[in-house]
Amino acid sequence: MNGKARDVRERITVAELLEELNVHPERVAVLVNQEIVKKPSYASATLRDGDAVEVLTVMAGGRGKGDERI
Repeated sequence: MNGKARDVRERITVAELLEELNVHPERVAVLVNQEIVKKPSYASATLRDGDAVEVLTVMAGGRGKGDERI
């Protein structure tokens, strides 16, 4: 997960993994094997041995003082 090996139980779903990690689903985007998992599918998307999972934090942003447009 996020580039590091992690053992999880068999047939865990994305939703269950996020719960184990104490991560709020509404605050992240999840990719499995470089494919975006849509939030409505978190409860049914089952992970398999060898899957590459990325959990990305959604951050609000904007231009700060000194930022230039290119």
